[in-house]
Amino acid sequence: MSEATALRVAMAQMKAEWGEPEINMAHAAELIAEGAALGCAIVVLPECMDIGWTHPKAAGLARPIPGEYSETLAEAAWKHGVWVVAGLTEKAGDLIYNTAVLLSPHREIALRHRKINILRIAQPYYAIGDRLGVAHTPLGTIGVDICADNFGNSLVFAHSLARMGARIILSPSAWAVDADHDNEKEPYGKGWRESYKTIATMYGIPVVGVSNVGPIPEGPWAGRKCIGCSLAMGRDGEIAAQGPYGEDAEAVTPVDLEVTPAEVKGTEIAKWLKDRGYRVR
Repeated sequence: MSEATALRVAMAQMKAEWGEPEINMAHAAELIAEGAALGCAIVVLPECMDIGWTHPKAAGLARPIPGEYSETLAEAAWKHGVWVVAGLTEKAGDLIYNTAVLLSPHREIALRHRKINILRIAQPYYAIGDRLGVAHTPLGTIGVDICADNFGNSLVFAHSLARMGARIILSPSAWAVDADHDNEKEPYGKGWRESYKTIATMYGIPVVGVSNVGPIPEGPWAGRKCIGCSLAMGRDGEIAAQGPYGEDAEAVTPVDLEVTPAEVKGTEIAKWLKDRGYRVR
């Protein structure tokens, strides 16, 4: 078994103000500072935290990457000496993407991921991403995806990141429920726990998803509420930390995770999985 190293990650479960990017970027910088003060090496922010997921004015409010929104986050990463993962609404020519960036403490964009598994109701707002990638960093090899990229019926993306060498997967998300959802009767997050556990146990890598909180006032999910419940699954498939539930449940939750180097790579992965009891075709 490869030697594990400790990595502290901040799950910055942020309440984003709908359609107010200047407010949201300033607030994100505050949460990055809070995560750094907790001794975290990486701060993960939610999906589309600049203007809100499926905002009807996404095309007008989106900005290029690099651009003013990503630069605000890069400045905060540099100021506080941390890595930052954040979901942004990206304008690229005539297209708009639901994008996540990994920013280094040196103001660099180490990785950009454009969401691939776009919900049908979101397809009028966002183009489909067309590639996956990982970033080789001093903290280890990091994979980034976004929310529904980790649906149980679409785990091919996470499998691919793991086979590309990712030793941790970080996933900005926007998890929403109906306004009258009763979390005591129906605790949120079963699907995410199952998906994250599948990847974590198969490849021995942590998976972290960070959701926003707050009401959704417009768009295809108007009337629903984002409820946090951010999730960190350890490489052993056990829950390492979970954020609080609720539309006002903003929180920065630190979680200590173990990260290990890959034991095998390339074609050896299939045999390694089979030897450990996984069905591989």
